Amino acid sequence: MSGAFVESTFTKKDVVFELPLRPQSFRDFTGQDGVKERLMVMCGAARKRNEALGHCLLSGPPGLGKTTLATLLSKEMGTNLVTTSGPAIEKPGDLAGVLTSLQEGDILFVDEIHRVPKSVEEYLYSAMEDFSLDIMIDSGPAARSVQVKLNRFTLAAATTRQGLLTAPLRSRFQLSLRLDYYNPEALVPIILRSARILNTDLNEEGAREIAARARGTPRIANNLLKWVRDYSLMRTAGKLPKETVRDALDMLEIDFLGLDEMDRKILTLLIEDFEGGPVGLNTISVAVGEDSGTIEDVFEPYLIMQGLIKRTPKGRVATLKAYQHLESIQRQMQK
Repeated sequence: MSGAFVESTFTKKDVVFELPLRPQSFRDFTGQDGVKERLMVMCGAARKRNEALGHCLLSGPPGLGKTTLATLLSKEMGTNLVTTSGPAIEKPGDLAGVLTSLQEGDILFVDEIHRVPKSVEEYLYSAMEDFSLDIMIDSGPAARSVQVKLNRFTLAAATTRQGLLTAPLRSRFQLSLRLDYYNPEALVPIILRSARILNTDLNEEGAREIAARARGTPRIANNLLKWVRDYSLMRTAGKLPKETVRDALDMLEIDFLGLDEMDRKILTLLIEDFEGGPVGLNTISVAVGEDSGTIEDVFEPYLIMQGLIKRTPKGRVATLKAYQHLESIQRQMQK
C-alpha cells in the first residue's frame, strides 16, 4: 500500500491527543461559535440516524483549528480518523490505497485538499457520491474498468485557498465552513487554558499581552506562550508579570499590533520606497526577498484585516493607519 497516509491514533478507545494543547471536545474548543454549532448539529443528527457524517469542507487561514475540528468530529462520532494531505496523494493508486482501508463511518481528513492533482480529484467524485471507486486495470486493448465498493466514510477536508478548488469538488461537500481570525478577547481563555496545561503561572494581564500580538491565531498564541515560558525561566526564574511577557515578545520583535519584522518591512517598502503605492505583488516579493505566494497567503491577510494595506486593481496601497503605525514604532525605538 502507498505511504500516502498516516492513520491517526484517535480511535473509539478515546485516547489522548498527540498535542496536549488541542481541545479534546467541542466544549473545550473556544471561538468559531457558528462553525462549532453547525458541526455539533451535524454530528448529533448523524448519531440519531446511525449514519456516517456528511462530507464537510473547512477553509480559512492557517492555525485557526481546522485540523483540530476534524479530530473532534472523529471523537464526537466515536470513529477512526485517517489523515493525509493533498501533496501526499500523487496518483490515483495513492487515493485508492487510502479509501479502501477505511472502515464504516471512518473520517478521512485531507489537509490542503486544493493541492490534490486534478487527475486524482476526478476519482474522488464517485467516492464521495456513490462510495465506489472505478479503477482501470491494464492498458491498451486489454484495459478494463473494475468498480470497487467502499465503506461509507466522511471526507473532512481543509484548505487555505478555497478559490483554488474546482466547482465539481466544492459542490460535493454537504457543509462548507469558513474559520475566521480570532479577536484578542477570544484568544485570552485559549492562552490561559494552555498555560494551565503547560503548568505556567500566567495571569490574565499577561495573557492579554500575548493575545494582542498573536495575529488572531491560536497556533501563534500557543507558540508565543511557549516562548514567554522559556524566557521567564531564563530571565526571571519562572515569574511572569506583564512586564516580563512584554519583554519576551519585544525580543521577538513583535509589536503591539502583532506585526513582525517582515510585516513592517512590507509596510516600510510601500511607504518609503514607493510613496504608499500602488505596488504589484511581484514587485513586493522581489524587494523583500520573499515568495509572492507566502506574502499573499501569510502576511497580506492580517495586514488587510488590520487596515494597514488595501488591494486595488493596480496593486497594494498603504493606508493612513500604516503611516501612523510606523511612526509610532519609530517613536518607541527612539525612547
